[in-house]
Amino acid sequence: MSILVDNDTRVVVQGITGGEGKFHAGQMIEYGTNVVAGAVPGRGGQEIHDVPVYDTVDQAARAEDANASVIFVPPAFATDAIFEALDSPLDLVVAITEGVPQRDMAKIYRKLEETDTHLIGPNCPGLITPGAAKLGILPGNIFSEGNVGFVSRSGTLTYQVVDNLTQRGIGQTSAVGIGGDPIIGTDFIDVLELYEDDPDTDAIVMCGEIGGEDEEEAAAYIGDHMETPVVGFIAGRTAPPGKRMGHAGAIVSGSGTGTAESKIDALNDAGVSVGDTPNEVADYVEDLL
Repeated sequence: MSILVDNDTRVVVQGITGGEGKFHAGQMIEYGTNVVAGAVPGRGGQEIHDVPVYDTVDQAARAEDANASVIFVPPAFATDAIFEALDSPLDLVVAITEGVPQRDMAKIYRKLEETDTHLIGPNCPGLITPGAAKLGILPGNIFSEGNVGFVSRSGTLTYQVVDNLTQRGIGQTSAVGIGGDPIIGTDFIDVLELYEDDPDTDAIVMCGEIGGEDEEEAAAYIGDHMETPVVGFIAGRTAPPGKRMGHAGAIVSGSGTGTAESKIDALNDAGVSVGDTPNEVADYVEDLL
């Protein structure tokens, strides 16, 4: 099995006529993702990659029986694009765009509480179920089918760790890049819960980074609620306090939480083995399987 996306996922690409949207829609189609429509205001009636384009997400979803969308629109329009997708009959929305203001994400987060739709992102690489579908910018060639669930805040870290797993012959049920902004639609706990309920996921890799308390909260959840074993990795061990490193959420304020050490300690206390390197993560996973 898998989580969130599979062979039945039917995708609308918001912003498919733009450079990024057109390119990555082509990559998703080439991978085997069932991209059934594009949505761009004022561009209805066009075709991109032989995919019909509609003026609105709602039109596209209803006409093509879509259940997911992926957003490739500039930051200035991303908030409206997310709200439009959440107002449509979709189960999943993936926002790749970075630079969405935190005040807008606070409004979007409140909207999410009124819907059953999953929002991944913003500022994320997307997600993939190997051999079935990918939504976003993840390089499909480094993933392989298997029984390890994967979740990460960092796109680059995802590529490093997954490549190490795949090179060892360790495949993935699904892999989710949740994004590194301070406010996101789906967090570690949301994804861990989905993997815990997936009978084909025998182990989970969770990759975090400095800043915020998401990893500490996930560690508490793992310790209290999970039976599926988890292996961890935390990036940013040498980052100086008070300086943002990469993601908007990767800043340590000096409050005693949010450091690499506090996250590693919390995960260790929950029974999670935390690798010092991506290669050591693969070692720990091999020991579990």
